[in-house]
Amino acid sequence: MSTSETSTLVRIVRVREFGLLAIIAVLFVVMSLASPYFLTWTNMRAILLSFSIEGIVVIGMTILLIVGGIDLSVGSVVCLAMVIGGTLFLAGLDPWTASLIAVAVCGFIGFLMGLCVTRIGLHFFIVSLAFMVITRGLSLLLTQGTPQSLFSLPPAFKFVGQGNLSGVPFVIVIFLVLIALFDILLRRSILFRRVYYTGSNEKAARFSGIDTKRAKVLCATICSLLAGVAGVVYMARFGAATPQFGIGMELSVIAAAVIGGASLNGGSGTIAGAVLGAALLSLVTSSLILLNVPVYWQDIIRGTILLVAVTIDHFLNASKTRG
Repeated sequence: MSTSETSTLVRIVRVREFGLLAIIAVLFVVMSLASPYFLTWTNMRAILLSFSIEGIVVIGMTILLIVGGIDLSVGSVVCLAMVIGGTLFLAGLDPWTASLIAVAVCGFIGFLMGLCVTRIGLHFFIVSLAFMVITRGLSLLLTQGTPQSLFSLPPAFKFVGQGNLSGVPFVIVIFLVLIALFDILLRRSILFRRVYYTGSNEKAARFSGIDTKRAKVLCATICSLLAGVAGVVYMARFGAATPQFGIGMELSVIAAAVIGGASLNGGSGTIAGAVLGAALLSLVTSSLILLNVPVYWQDIIRGTILLVAVTIDHFLNASKTRG
């Protein structure tokens, strides 16, 4: 790639969030003309619900990518949270306590992954790959491979996934609260600012007195905790716990974070950008379905989008290295 092309790329990335908004706006206009069903409230509500729950996982993944990590186990952890919550509820525990335990277990899994990386020296990729298999196996073990029906969940708990607050789905309210919380933490908190320093240059951050190991463990724990929260919300929304749920989710979550500006090399990314990336992917998926694009082509298109996002990230980091 020539210098001028790289400079153009850098300018594009610098205004990535505005660029994503422009792409989403264009997609809205095109799909409004292409399909009479696109702008219906039913379709908009389905898109919002879909990207809001998955967006909870995207927030955690973005924070982990900023510190220089990656988590391939999030889809399996989401599933495990559903299964643990469902199993404990069917065993007689109230759903709130069961959900708290499920989320706590997921957080502990992230904590263990962080320890494996910081204390043993393993790479996040390998550790999370191993935990992806382990947690999926635990889900199958707890359910014996059979989906759990949770239709007897109390209405107050179902409200978390199915209710509305002043006409707004409660899932979206949860998502907005989490966006605001973690955006403020990343921008204002000294602790979370150290996450950026660690991801940008771990050695320099360590020499400046930052506990980089603590930062990595913290981010891995938050990522799994939020995956657990998403799993509980899914359980409340569907009234079921399926041991096959979440397969392949890690790819769409990583893609959304990278499209939104999080770097696979660490040190960059924002919550707002990640949310826009998740919104764009959800819109693309909905558009492909409305246009009756075969499911195999949908996977190819989504994979291509991820490849383009990673390629942009690669050239951006190359330009930074050259100064």
